[in-house]
Amino acid sequence: MKIGLISQWYPPEGVFIPGNLARELGARGHEVRVLTTFPSYPYGRIFPGWRQRWRHREDDGPVAVRRVPAYPSHDTSAARRALSHLSFGATSAAAGVGWLAGVDVTYVYHPPPTSVAAAALLRALRRTPVVLHVQDLWPESVVQSGMAPTGRGGRALERALGGLMRRTYRLAHTVVAISPTMAERVVARGADPARVRVVWNWTDDALFRPVPATDDARAVLGHRGRCTVMFAGNLGLMQGLDTAIRAAAAVRDRVDLVLVGSGADEDAARRLAAHLGADNVRFVGRRPAEQMAELYAAADWQLVCLRDVPALRAAVPSKLQAALACGAPVIAALGGDGAELVRSTGVGLVCPPEDWQALAARFAQAADLPAASWRDMAHRARRVYRERMSLRVGVDQFEDILTKAAGQGGRT
Repeated sequence: MKIGLISQWYPPEGVFIPGNLARELGARGHEVRVLTTFPSYPYGRIFPGWRQRWRHREDDGPVAVRRVPAYPSHDTSAARRALSHLSFGATSAAAGVGWLAGVDVTYVYHPPPTSVAAAALLRALRRTPVVLHVQDLWPESVVQSGMAPTGRGGRALERALGGLMRRTYRLAHTVVAISPTMAERVVARGADPARVRVVWNWTDDALFRPVPATDDARAVLGHRGRCTVMFAGNLGLMQGLDTAIRAAAAVRDRVDLVLVGSGADEDAARRLAAHLGADNVRFVGRRPAEQMAELYAAADWQLVCLRDVPALRAAVPSKLQAALACGAPVIAALGGDGAELVRSTGVGLVCPPEDWQALAARFAQAADLPAASWRDMAHRARRVYRERMSLRVGVDQFEDILTKAAGQGGRT
């Protein structure tokens, strides 16, 4: 099978789903061609050693990769973010007609919705079926992010994005959602329920796995022999970091909170911690991916938190899969499918999102949990990941979805 994979985000960026899928499908004997841009996430600037140019091609193992220029941005400016997405839509569509000529099916990683431009063009010209992998609900996530305009402008943007997504869902042969609630919502927004599938996201199994804790990793976290909760990943506007910091400040004599990563909300989070005098909250910045499994092992708990907005109730943050893959119990301050997964499988503690008092109580509960109960949670976490969310399980499902879509061809 010849597969075209389109994503604005691709390794060496930390958005690993498209890269994992491309390499695994290539290893299984499929011909995979990737269409992406130059790495800039999450910094909003091109990675050192890279230079944007039009005719760039590289090989990623068995996968051929074409990169096209786009405006890099990942800050809090809605205009610059929009320009980044629109520019990739334009350049990928221009290059995609030639680069993806002859593919049997295209896979599109969403968001942003402009990533579908090249696939839509191939669908119109050659009837090439499209598989859309929805990671985030638009327009809700944009409107509720705090970056979108309010009033009449905000309503106009919501209508425009809503119309774009309805057309995109109808264009796709298959829409793949990352949770049951997300599947229900894409159906409510126009997707054919017979063409919607749920595939849980996986993490990078080569990087996130159970390993022994090391003294070096404990030193990075500043571990001082008491309950240590780690938040790893994007310190962004949708994570609700203020809730976590207020909760940690309330139990500063019992729990340490360590934030590993960077992002648009980092400066505000640092200011809040300083204002509250929360000396048990530490920021250690971004760390190489190769070190993360050891950091997970050095902490006692992993924190997964999100803001309380409707769009995020269908989200399952990637840090949840990473924690489970490492066999790390979690404290989940979120709602929707992510919270239900943690609650139903017994892999951690759950509280409502944006409720710092409830989260503080969970921090205290975590500190008091007997060692035997903690070990049981850790074992369940690894088992749940291996059986439901691993790379092998996910790629098996996508291979089936792509094969069926390719078999339909022009009949979609």
